[in-house]
Amino acid sequence: MNDERSGISSSYQSSFSTVYRLVDLSVITLCFYATMFYYAVPVTTGTLILLFISVVAFQVSAEALDLYRSWRSSHTSALMKTAAIGGIISFGATLIFAFAFAHALPLTTTATGVWFGSALVGLTSWRLVLRQILFKVRRSGLNARSAIIIGANDVGYNMALQMMNNDQLGIHFHGVYDDRPRDRVAENLSDQIKGNIDQAIALAKAHQIDYIYIALPTSAEDRIKSILEKCSDTTANVYLIPNFFMYTLLNSRWQSVGNAQALSVYDTPFQGADNVLKRIEDIVVGTGILTVLAIPMLCIAAAVKLTSPGPAIFRQKRYGLDGKEITVYKFRSMSTQDNGNVVKQATKNDPRVTRLGAFLRRTSLDELPQFINVLQGRMSIVGPRPHAVAHNEEYRKLITGYMLRHKIRPGITGWAQVNGLRGETDTLDKMAKRVEYDLDYMHRWSVGFDLKIILKTVVGGFSDKNAY
Repeated sequence: MNDERSGISSSYQSSFSTVYRLVDLSVITLCFYATMFYYAVPVTTGTLILLFISVVAFQVSAEALDLYRSWRSSHTSALMKTAAIGGIISFGATLIFAFAFAHALPLTTTATGVWFGSALVGLTSWRLVLRQILFKVRRSGLNARSAIIIGANDVGYNMALQMMNNDQLGIHFHGVYDDRPRDRVAENLSDQIKGNIDQAIALAKAHQIDYIYIALPTSAEDRIKSILEKCSDTTANVYLIPNFFMYTLLNSRWQSVGNAQALSVYDTPFQGADNVLKRIEDIVVGTGILTVLAIPMLCIAAAVKLTSPGPAIFRQKRYGLDGKEITVYKFRSMSTQDNGNVVKQATKNDPRVTRLGAFLRRTSLDELPQFINVLQGRMSIVGPRPHAVAHNEEYRKLITGYMLRHKIRPGITGWAQVNGLRGETDTLDKMAKRVEYDLDYMHRWSVGFDLKIILKTVVGGFSDKNAY
């Protein structure tokens, strides 16, 4: 077997990370000076401070978004989104300073927009070009990694397919290794078995393997422990491929309690920088939406008051973050409201729904006051939809993992809603499916994922035949 450990990224990943940072700094700086020159804007101390803020803010946001990690096995779209989000956050911070000291800055709105726009294009474009070059290099056999799988089962088979069908990743699959007899392994991998586990370890010790993927079930704890102990005598990167059970641990992290260590099983994905990013996203987007919709919301409130007796705003107790009760605001859409221990969801042709209320519910306009909840910190723009307290108490007894959706703030829109699970949940299966999407959102969360859900909501989520 050829030694394929000569890939340039293996030895110089940290050096490349430094180079990437310098390229980003150079792109933002070059776009700044090019814009200043084109629009004949003098470079003053104030504009240089703006440049400094922009560069520092981008570096901070890039670190928080983990932009400078290895993206070898990730989708190109994920890399592009992450770079773009980092740029948007940094330019947003720069704009705040620019508005605060606009009187002392010679920059025009046009020049500022061109600088930010060109820098954003530059930050994403150079990565796209470099990635395509790396894909071609890897397909030619250079900058490649050799990989094997320990465990001949369906999980290992899926990993093998991914490596073989994505040659641009530069991960060369060199077979499966398993100690079990051929008649006990997955049929679709039987012809890929190259030897036993000891032979796999021997290859790694001989520096012929870069990656070892362990595809054994969590029930094989002793076998996995033994393999990991043997792998510790090699320099190969070792990965455990999660099965369905381990997928529930993907938000897990180690916690130190004195000198003891604990691995979280059920935890929130929003801690540290991620929590700050999520809150910034809510404040910025929520403020922008309320600014645009303030007058339409006043008109809706007046229409609700004029068309039926009762308050314009309906308040209801829901479960929020960590299952604590919060008060959620909506435009009143019913002539009477259930808000006690027994709560009946609105159904088709529900007599309680007013004529205006039916329109508000169908178009989701009744949810607009919840942007106030967002600014209060009780809700998020994207997250699991909050249910009435009585519904929570009912479904937590019927659906496994139901209360885990409360590990994050509830949202105005969510992953379940843009996938058609909006409005009435008249069967247990529908509610279980909604919970499944909510938990999937928690596993997959990113700022880019939030923006995708918001866009899908704007494009196709305001009108829904299931919202009664």
